[in-house]
Amino acid sequence: MSVDGWNTVLVLGGIRSGKSEFAESLVTDAPVVRYVATAPEGDPEDTEWATRLAAHRARRPGSWTTEETTEDPRRLADVLESAEPNEMVLVDDLGGWVTVLLDPDHQPADDVATIAELAEAIRGCAARVVLVSPEVGLSLVPTTPLGRAFTDALGAANRAVADACDAVVLVVAGQPVWLKSVAIATEPSAPATVTAPTAAATAPVVASLADTEPTPEVQLPDVLTPTPPAAPTAEPGNPWAAPTMALPMVSTGLVIQPGMELPMPDEYAGPQAVDRLATLDVPGAGLGVLDRVVGFAAATQGTSTPAAWGSVRVLLLHGDHAGGAAAGTVAGESTRRAAQARAGQGALARLAAESGASLQVVDTPASAPIEDQPALAPEQVESALRYGWRLAEQAADAGVQLLVLGACGAGTEAAAAAVLAATAGAEPPAVLGRVITESGEIDDAAWMIRCAAVRDALHRTRRSSRGAKDILAELGGGDVAVATGVLLGATARRVPVLLDGPVGLAAGMVSRDLAGQARHWCLLADHGGHPAVRLAADVLGLTPLLDLRMDLGEGANALVALPLLRSVLALSAALPVHPSLAGTDDTDPAADEPESTDPNYADPDLTEPDSTEPDFAEPEPAGPGPASTGADEQPATGWRAG
Repeated sequence: MSVDGWNTVLVLGGIRSGKSEFAESLVTDAPVVRYVATAPEGDPEDTEWATRLAAHRARRPGSWTTEETTEDPRRLADVLESAEPNEMVLVDDLGGWVTVLLDPDHQPADDVATIAELAEAIRGCAARVVLVSPEVGLSLVPTTPLGRAFTDALGAANRAVADACDAVVLVVAGQPVWLKSVAIATEPSAPATVTAPTAAATAPVVASLADTEPTPEVQLPDVLTPTPPAAPTAEPGNPWAAPTMALPMVSTGLVIQPGMELPMPDEYAGPQAVDRLATLDVPGAGLGVLDRVVGFAAATQGTSTPAAWGSVRVLLLHGDHAGGAAAGTVAGESTRRAAQARAGQGALARLAAESGASLQVVDTPASAPIEDQPALAPEQVESALRYGWRLAEQAADAGVQLLVLGACGAGTEAAAAAVLAATAGAEPPAVLGRVITESGEIDDAAWMIRCAAVRDALHRTRRSSRGAKDILAELGGGDVAVATGVLLGATARRVPVLLDGPVGLAAGMVSRDLAGQARHWCLLADHGGHPAVRLAADVLGLTPLLDLRMDLGEGANALVALPLLRSVLALSAALPVHPSLAGTDDTDPAADEPESTDPNYADPDLTEPDSTEPDFAEPEPAGPGPASTGADEQPATGWRAG
């Protein structure tokens, strides 16, 4: 088998969607295949139906054995129960099976009980099973009783079988989208330990998950650096090729492809949260531009009262770019920075500690000189994308509520500039920042070498495709590819990402062609004065929240801003509604008035003890007017700007 991790799978799809071909591709490599045909022969004069059946028969290899259940639909469960462990059973399809099940010639038959028997047979089957079924739930409701009976029975069968199967895939226009996957068992990340720096930590690092294997650890309670779990290897020497069923799968393995449909943030919760800010008891004009933080958090959390992010993880991507892109950098400096972060030292680690965020250093593939050759091979791009997706999955499984994306590596700014030039039509000099040496001086010679490297790379690839994966292979390199995978995986798991720096923004540009939804889960803390970040943010529609112009390394600005963003969210969630809008008055104006000094003054409460009228009025109950705090209500005008 070319796809591992499941024992039973349901393949759904519409008419002519390619579901049968996809199901057959899953069993191509199996030594023993038993094909179960469920469709009746039909009317002998229906040549079109006969042609369809003949096409199905023609695709089956001669080594497959074929069985039919058209005479007795209950026999399908018997076939599954009798299957041997060395067999692969392909059932095509459940639509024909339900047709026979509802045929009056086979009545009396309890279709509900028969469907339940089939589901139990799937659960107990010793063989591997692939079942094909039409997805009719997206079509119009049939106008005939027989048509409605068929769609209802098939829908019930699909639900029961999907619940019994390990995995479920929907094939749309020949493209598989996995709806239910087999979880890959991984060890939990270490919560509060970092790997002690060794002599090897200061040497050039080869991009491999093997570098994240546990080594002797030093307890650093103030800096949380989780050790990534060792991933299962699918190919010898290629630990990044482990498949994850959260992505589409074909016979060749995991696929991250253009046009993926990933979730979007809640389009209503964000505006409702911003409108709610206008009703809060705030003495001034409100949160200013930071109300965008509340709207973003509300949309990604799906609530109009978002909570401050508690669990935050920083992913520091470490990968060097060779050639002219790295001009002006000291050899081995990025490796030293990565080892420093692993040890809980340096600016990024200290900021993470202050924010209570975990810090995970991720080694990415080294990139070749882009002026002479592609930065990565195509298979390396695929592995890097999958690796980044799995990093996001691991964070989501660990309960992380916000990812912060940073990078350290020689040549990262030039690589990001090349990506921007290819995706946004920018000129390299306009998006390449000045080169600052360790002594704080501006190195114009190194800047010109970087510009020349990017120019030559663009000239070399002038006839190449500008597809997302081609740009990553030719120009982006390992860190941008892994960052792109992180953005896509975080989007799939509904985890927002705080961007900061050229690598993250370049990944955002590339991710547009793979899944346009990814940019809506990204928040830009600060542009840092970097021209590439400014341009990419403008193209992606990401408005920076701050303008600190700090230069402590990619990711540092985001961590500086994180406590402020948390405070804004905590404040917006905790403040009450202004009394004038809540329908109650908490103050007693008479209590603030001084007692009268007139000797003839008499308290009416003392002089009229026998009055039958109450000395107070019952408050009016809050109605649906201005006192309502519903998210769909507009605040009273004249209160304050939101």
